[in-house]
Order: sequence, then structure tokens, then C-alpha cells
Amino acid sequence: MAKPALTATVVVVVAALALVATAATLAPAEADDPEKVDKWFTTLSHAERKTTRLHFYFHDTLSGKSPTAVRVAEAPMTEKSPTLFGLVNMIDDPLTKGPEPESPLVGRAQGFYASAGLESLGLHMNINLVFTSPEYNGSTLSIMGRNPAFETYREMPIVGGTGVFRLASGIATAKTYFFNLTTGDAVVEYKVVAMHY
Repeated sequence: MAKPALTATVVVVVAALALVATAATLAPAEADDPEKVDKWFTTLSHAERKTTRLHFYFHDTLSGKSPTAVRVAEAPMTEKSPTLFGLVNMIDDPLTKGPEPESPLVGRAQGFYASAGLESLGLHMNINLVFTSPEYNGSTLSIMGRNPAFETYREMPIVGGTGVFRLASGIATAKTYFFNLTTGDAVVEYKVVAMHY
């Protein structure tokens, strides 16, 4: 069992508090058939690039009966490392409109984060933001980059997207809103600026 201080370190680094297991189920994203996608690409040269700004809260729950983040791998040295180097957590974290667990669900963060820094805490984030709100339902944004969890603000790149966010690029800025040293649960505020077609 992880020590509370080590668990809290992981939480601060990563993100977010838990929502209850009764959170709404995601609607499956529908991909267009290859001919429709090809037609979309042929009209792309005439398309204007759009900018979308999103604001939501990422709830990461490591404790309780229904965690949304689970440890799937670690190195032999992970428990002795001050940065938990080698730790890998798989996530399916709720994204909500506000910081409260009962706030309306806008999507889920699915993927993993791993402790990749030997000397300073830095998480490698590889997550898909899967949106369920009516305006973006089934669309995704992909984040892949370094999350220096002890910094007040953490900037991570948007490297792609689907649906409304095809060919997205941009920046996701994270700021820890709440973390609990005892349970390891956390809530992280995200502000996203995504450019897409």
C-alpha cells in the first residue's frame, strides 16, 4: 500500500478528485466512413481555422470502491524514488463543468500518466479528452506531453483531435484546485485553447 505522502505526490502531479460511480455513460463517438473523410480533406484548403476555448475540472480518484485512476505498472525503484519514477496510472476520469463532484459531466479523460522524472517530478501525460456535452458529443482532444506537477500552472500540448476537433492543435493549462493527502484524490482545473477546422 502506498504511503499517504507518496500518494499525494502522485495526485498533485496528475489531476483530479472523484465523481461517484453513477456518472453518466459516454456516448460512443462515430467516425465517418473513409469517403466522407476524404471529401472533408479535399475541402480543407478553403476552410478557416477555428479557435475553441474550453474550461472544465478533471477529477482523479485513487481511493475508495470505484477509483477512476489505477496503478498498472511500476519499476522496482518506484517506492524508493522521491518522484515515484516508473509509476504508470491508467485513468478514466470525469470532466465536469465545475469543481464539485455533482457538477454536470462534460466528458471523460481516458489514457494514462506516468512519472518520467528522476530528479524532479514530471509526468508524461497521454490522454484523450472525450466530450459528452451536446455541442461536442463524441469529439476528442488528445494531450501528449510533460506535466511538471509541482508548478502552479502546467502547460501541455494538444496534439490532435476528432469530430468537431479534427486536426486540432493547441494548449491545455492545468492548475491544481484541490488535493487530499490522505486519500490521494484531486481536482484539477483545465483551460484549453484548441485550433481546429
